[in-house]
Amino acid sequence: MVAEIVTARFTDERVELAHGAGGKASRRLVEGLLLPYLSNAILDELGDAAHLEVHGAKLAFTADSFVVKPLAFPGGSIGELAVNGTVNDLAVSGAKPLALVMTLILEAGLSTSIVEREIAAMAEAARRAGVLIVGGDTKVVEHGKADGLYITTAGIGLTDARLHLAPSNVHVGDKVLLSGPVGDHGITVLLARGEIDLEADLRSDTRSVWPLVSALIDAAASSVRWMRDPTRGGAATALNELARAAKVAIVLDEESVPVRPAVRGACEILGLDPLHIACEGQFVAIVAPERADAALEALRRAPGGEEAALIGEIQEAPAGLVIARSAYGGSRVVDMLVGDPLPRIC
Repeated sequence: MVAEIVTARFTDERVELAHGAGGKASRRLVEGLLLPYLSNAILDELGDAAHLEVHGAKLAFTADSFVVKPLAFPGGSIGELAVNGTVNDLAVSGAKPLALVMTLILEAGLSTSIVEREIAAMAEAARRAGVLIVGGDTKVVEHGKADGLYITTAGIGLTDARLHLAPSNVHVGDKVLLSGPVGDHGITVLLARGEIDLEADLRSDTRSVWPLVSALIDAAASSVRWMRDPTRGGAATALNELARAAKVAIVLDEESVPVRPAVRGACEILGLDPLHIACEGQFVAIVAPERADAALEALRRAPGGEEAALIGEIQEAPAGLVIARSAYGGSRVVDMLVGDPLPRIC
């Protein structure tokens, strides 16, 4: 048997911070360097979780890593973020989160009080999310080599049999729902670094979205076509990936997108688009038009979903693009994130 010759299409000579930002550079890295070697039917879907069937049970399996700086910030910390981020990847894949494993990469010299604080934060986040942390590992590296603490995780969940989430299920006329305000987490972490002379009363939105996703599934079931949590790269990147995969246009009503005044103000000063800013406790869903109102009502009734909004719809053209329309009749193309304006926000 002759081994298949693999040709990578990745032409960048060095790994840059932008390759971890979740935008165009990340996509080039994954599609150009990783997929040519690792390609298979499950991985090629590039979902937030892989779906496996084991003895009749449909399981979702995901992995994540966390390098946020600083380790703690208003509204959360790296430990809480690690649990919620992993749980959310399962939730938006249509799976009830069941269990996690974690690995701690510790830097020599790190105060044990910080380690204890983050383990306590993970325990509390897991309790709130209804999952068990069932295993893990620890490694220690030399002082100056890990910025204090990195965390990697893996999670498993039970897929809801009522769902089949895929870009191929998205159709013209479907509605775009958003569970709440965008950008809280990214701007909070940016300001917590103290590198920019701005003040704002903001907290990270880190939380488990499973209660909201569960409410949405109960209200709309198979009418839920696709979901994603807009972390790195924000809602803009997640929706661009969908538009290209489904070969549709996604048209947003820009005035309907919930953005807190403090986030909008910071973005205006810094020249950022709120749609590119990471969330850690929100999700975007595509729902069939006949169930969209019921789905939105269910989200708004669920604790924490009061600010959910219907923000757009799927159209036929221009295929592969995300368009934002303003209240004044103008429109703009909302591209995927380019570069890395906010490195290490998760």
